[in-house]
Amino acid sequence: MEERDYQSLLVEQDGHIVTLTFNKPEKKNPLSQEVVNELLWALDDAEAADDVRVVILTGAGNAFSAGADLKGMTASRGKLEKKGEFDDLLLRFDTLKKPIVARIPGYVMGGAMGIIACCHFAIACESAILGTPEIKRGLFPMMIMAVLRRVVPTRDLLKLILLGEKITATKAKEIGLLTEVVPDAELDARVTELAGQLAKQSPNAMQMGLHAFNEQRKMSVEEALPYLREQLYAVLNSEDAKEGLAAFFEKREPQWTGR
Repeated sequence: MEERDYQSLLVEQDGHIVTLTFNKPEKKNPLSQEVVNELLWALDDAEAADDVRVVILTGAGNAFSAGADLKGMTASRGKLEKKGEFDDLLLRFDTLKKPIVARIPGYVMGGAMGIIACCHFAIACESAILGTPEIKRGLFPMMIMAVLRRVVPTRDLLKLILLGEKITATKAKEIGLLTEVVPDAELDARVTELAGQLAKQSPNAMQMGLHAFNEQRKMSVEEALPYLREQLYAVLNSEDAKEGLAAFFEKREPQWTGR
């Protein structure tokens, strides 16, 4: 991973896993222009780094993020060159070819709900509270509706955004927003376990598979199947696929090259 002068984001790498942390716990990690821009840089760097296989996204303290920083909407984007706005960030998740796990240690509000909807996995502690309170301020969660509707059924989503009420982590899992809910004391262990499982998979298969997954979502079934057949042949011809099949028949663990 590239070293950059981040002001609102903490970037830490441990082996094949990189953790990106919203790092303003005293303000419940608001989504400022600065942190949105820094996250765009960090995601690009993680995808470009050959030794990174999995990304964990979380917030410092007892909050993932309180959502948009209303006081900082027009504030400086920090020390890094501008990469994009919040909508560019949501779209960037749609092109990621490495798995990203949201670790949710507590509070998630507003725009941050869209971010966890974009992650491939979302693991929350039991005490987490989630919501889209914009309606109570005369606003509306416009952009995040596009990604929330992918994981939350229509009527549950409309109830969430039109009433603006906070929900528990258990309820969030029931409506499809979360992958798992675990006891607070087990959050770190579960996220570490999941990230470790993902890091052991073929990097090439994950990247090709996630790219194909992202692309086929834009297609009809009639368009997607021929495209996915081509992608299957492509992955079968990869070094990792040949190694995986050889390891299976030889009853040993595969040694991935990422090619």
